[in-house]
Amino acid sequence: MPPFGEVLTAMITPFRADGHVDHERAWRLARFLVDHGSDGLVVTGTTGESPTLSDDEKASLYATVVDAVGGRAQVVAGTGTYDTAHSVELSRRAADLGADGILAVTPYYNKPTQDGLVAHFTAIAEATDLPVMLYNIPSRTGRLIEVETLGRLAEHPNIAAVKDAVMDIDHTSRVVTEVPSLAVYSGQDSYTFPMMAVGAVGVVSVISHLAGREVKAMVRAAAVGNMEEARRLHQRLLPLCWACFLETNPGPVKGAMSALWEPCGDPRLPLVPPSASTLQAIKDALATLQAR
Repeated sequence: MPPFGEVLTAMITPFRADGHVDHERAWRLARFLVDHGSDGLVVTGTTGESPTLSDDEKASLYATVVDAVGGRAQVVAGTGTYDTAHSVELSRRAADLGADGILAVTPYYNKPTQDGLVAHFTAIAEATDLPVMLYNIPSRTGRLIEVETLGRLAEHPNIAAVKDAVMDIDHTSRVVTEVPSLAVYSGQDSYTFPMMAVGAVGVVSVISHLAGREVKAMVRAAAVGNMEEARRLHQRLLPLCWACFLETNPGPVKGAMSALWEPCGDPRLPLVPPSASTLQAIKDALATLQAR
């Protein structure tokens, strides 16, 4: 089995009208996502607005979601920052609060060398006994974790997976082939099917907030080799993938959840709510998905 399950949802962080974290709604959202196909939840990742959450807010969210899922799904704590010592401390707090794993993003803005990346991720991996998923997203961080560097990191017993948002199938193919001990998860919904076709094991998804069962069905079909069915579901889901990324994530999906599920609050600045046209595009994509 993949180390974190097949479908993880990169969970939004609900806020109350006064801007504080809405723990009651986060608790309900975690259960909703698990009931709709998620094997795991990534808490306080980019989609959870980690850059604008305090450490205490993050820690309290870990405790809330661990309590909500009650062992029914893996809780992966997004603890990565551009400060190694800070990332290590957050990882230890997450472990103490019952998280099942750590998501560690490439340090952003300061652009460390590949040797610096190895030192950074190794420090996080050694901070706890939890399995670590690296997060490779050069479009946001300005630095690619190169395939050779992933190979070096995979030698650490606690580094189990990589969330691959490089959006380059050649890169994914090389990782699968050259670093076979590292489980590869899609980090971009529209790439999940082609990445699984070359050996990825699952997805850390955004659209699973809105179409969790369909995402799970697509991933399960690909995992068992039913590529025709997986391709059919991929084509059905593509309009929703595109619509949810018309503006900077998590604005669109958070707005859609507020409109279609329960009020989740506005994103914290500098992010803003999505436009009416983006929300309508998401609703249209969902209507088309459900009509087929």
